[in-house]
Amino acid sequence: MSLPRFLDIEYCQTDDALFPTAIAWSLADGQMKTVVIAPEDAWLPEDGDLGDVDLLYLEEQGVPLLELARELHEDLPDQTVYVDGLDPDEILIDLIFSAVRQEAPFEIAPISELITGLDSEALEDRRRQLLFDEGLEPQLPENGVYSLLLLAHEEGYLEE
Repeated sequence: MSLPRFLDIEYCQTDDALFPTAIAWSLADGQMKTVVIAPEDAWLPEDGDLGDVDLLYLEEQGVPLLELARELHEDLPDQTVYVDGLDPDEILIDLIFSAVRQEAPFEIAPISELITGLDSEALEDRRRQLLFDEGLEPQLPENGVYSLLLLAHEEGYLEE
């Protein structure tokens, strides 16, 4: 049995920009991948205001979008990938794949479609509690994926 897949995206949002800066996703065996994303020039605002985002770091450490798209195609083909449902994940995925002129190889669904025994608010409260209990920074996408994996495990969606 293949495990449910999870994804979380960190992003920059200002008055003039919205784009992904890092992404993490889980694999069929429950392991995770995480990468910093090199932004497209078209995503950057003309005034250069990115709030607290370090553009130099993204440009130097970020994975090119074509490489990221290739990895996502290899790791998540024809999957439903669950997200926390709080962020503009679909928009961010569309930005990534439209930049490389491809379609996303997976569908995005909120975690509430996998775990139906709790309402969205209760799911988010539990996810935040798991982050706190584990001492994890909520801003890191790998921690977001890890919290979703823990939540799915608690609800019996992952094997021991």
